[in-house]
Amino acid sequence: MNSKVNYVAVGAFVVVLGAAVLAMVLWLGKSDYRGVYDRYYAYMRESVAGLSVNSTVKYRGVDVGRVKDIVLNPENPEEVRLTLDILHATPIKTDTVAVLETQGLTGLATVNLNGGTRESPALEVTPGQEYPVIKTGPSLLFRLDMAISRLLSEQGLTKLLGNLNVLSENATAVVDEDNRAALRQILKDISELTQTLAARSEGVDKGIRSASQAAENVATMTETMNKQMPVLLERVNKSAVALQTMTEELAQTGRAVRSAVQGSRPDIEQFTRQTLSETGLLVTELRQLTGTLQRVARQLEQEPSSLVLGTKTPQRGPGE
Repeated sequence: MNSKVNYVAVGAFVVVLGAAVLAMVLWLGKSDYRGVYDRYYAYMRESVAGLSVNSTVKYRGVDVGRVKDIVLNPENPEEVRLTLDILHATPIKTDTVAVLETQGLTGLATVNLNGGTRESPALEVTPGQEYPVIKTGPSLLFRLDMAISRLLSEQGLTKLLGNLNVLSENATAVVDEDNRAALRQILKDISELTQTLAARSEGVDKGIRSASQAAENVATMTETMNKQMPVLLERVNKSAVALQTMTEELAQTGRAVRSAVQGSRPDIEQFTRQTLSETGLLVTELRQLTGTLQRVARQLEQEPSSLVLGTKTPQRGPGE
C-alpha cells in the first residue's frame, strides 16, 4: 500500500515539474503571450534586405520588441508585410511611423518607431484588419536611391546637361574679350602694386614699426591712466565734497545776511527819512562852494598878483 502511494506522489511531482519547466521555456522564448506583447502589422514598399525574423524593433532607440514574421503582402505583392511583436506598455499612437535603419557597415537592419505625440490617440485595430497597422516611412537609403534614380533618369540627365550647357554659356559670356582685357589689367595692376610694395618694403617696415610703437605707447598710456584713475577719482570726490560744503556755507551766509537786513530795516528806514534831507542841503552847499572856488581859480589864473596886491580898481575914463 505504501509503495503505490509513493509512485503516485513521484509521478505527480514529475508532471508538475515538467509543466513548470515548459511554462518557463515558453516565457523565456517570448512566445505569443498576449499579456506581454501586442502584435502589429507594418507594410514596407522598399527592400527589407538586412532585416530578418527576430530583428530588433526600437522606439526612439529603445528596444521594445522583435520582428515576428516577414512576408509579401498577399493583397499587394509590391509591399512587404512585417509582423511586429511590441511590448504592451509601448505608446503606439496613430501618428507613429516605422522606418528601416541600417546598422553601420554590417548591413543589418532594424525597425525604428518614431513620432507618437502625447495628444495623439492610441493605435487601434480597424474593421477588416487582423492587427493594428503602423504607418511606414522611407528610410535614408531609400530616399538616396530615389534621388539618384531621378538624377540618372533620362529626364534628369537631359535637365542636368541643359543646366551644364547654360552654365557653360554664362561662363563664356563672363570671360568675353572685354572682361579678359579687364582681368589682364587687374593682374597687371596687382603686379605693379606688388613691385611698388617690394621696392618700398623698408618704408613699409618702418611704418609697421611706428604703428607698433604707437600701439605700445597707447597701451602704456592706458596702463598709466588706469593706475592714476583711482587717485583722480578720489580727488574729484574730495573736490565735489568741498564744493558741496562751500555751497552749504554760502547758503548759510545768505540766510544770515537776509536775517541781518531784515533786522536792520527799521534803522535803515529811519536813517533814510532823517538824513537824506540834510544830505541834500549839504550837497547844495557843496555845489555853491565849488562854484565859488572855480571863480576864484579863474580870477587867479587871469591876475596872479591879485592874491598879494589885491584887486586893481579899474581906471576911469575921461569925463567920469
